[in-house]
Amino acid sequence: MQSLERGLAVIRAFDHEHPELTLSEVAVRTGVTRAVARRFLLTLATLGYVRSDGRFFSLTARVLELGYAYLSSLSLPEVAESHLEALVAEVNESSSVSVLDGHDVVYVARVPVSRIMTVSISVGTRFPAYVTSMGRVLLAGMPPGELEEYLTAVRMEPLTARTLTSADALRAEIAKVRAQGWSLVNQELEEGLRALAAPVRDRTGRVVAAVNVSAHASRTSLEAMRRDLLPSLLKTAALIESDIPGSRRP
Repeated sequence: MQSLERGLAVIRAFDHEHPELTLSEVAVRTGVTRAVARRFLLTLATLGYVRSDGRFFSLTARVLELGYAYLSSLSLPEVAESHLEALVAEVNESSSVSVLDGHDVVYVARVPVSRIMTVSISVGTRFPAYVTSMGRVLLAGMPPGELEEYLTAVRMEPLTARTLTSADALRAEIAKVRAQGWSLVNQELEEGLRALAAPVRDRTGRVVAAVNVSAHASRTSLEAMRRDLLPSLLKTAALIESDIPGSRRP
């Protein structure tokens, strides 16, 4: 079990900002010795998940098989895609669906209209849950005990001047989201980015995913997002819920 954990940690050491790493860098980012890091890198290279030019290591396209195994077993992206396309055509803004994984949201479906962020977003992209509209919707759907565990453990860093970094402030915001049934985040993840999100529930009423629509602050005011985008977003969330296998629709 420890070997599996370390092998996955080595894979996760590579990301958008670190597509190539030396042996020493992998050891530091995974918290293991150079010898252990070398053993796992060589094993992953033998299996075809990692390549090396002699000094730098990088992932190969084969790692996509790991994510595809999850996505192919999940009906949600397939169900959501047509609804996201309809929403984007209606409001002319990008829309996505994500699920919660640990302290992060992970994008499982996305229909973009334009690049409004300095970082690219695609299926598999991860962001901290505390700072995103979809993350706050998913956190609001947590049982109280699990939410308190999250608030105790999460490390909240200021990504912009507007980012909430207090557990008490985040707790209050999540309570507001839970009461109103949606979340609006204003330039906390990135300057200029505003996003609305709504929950997607299964047939038991449990929040299993979140759907969002994002817009640039220079062209869409907070009031316009509530007035023009929120109704369409809530309608889309309801349509996705109704099409999930085993949904509450008769």
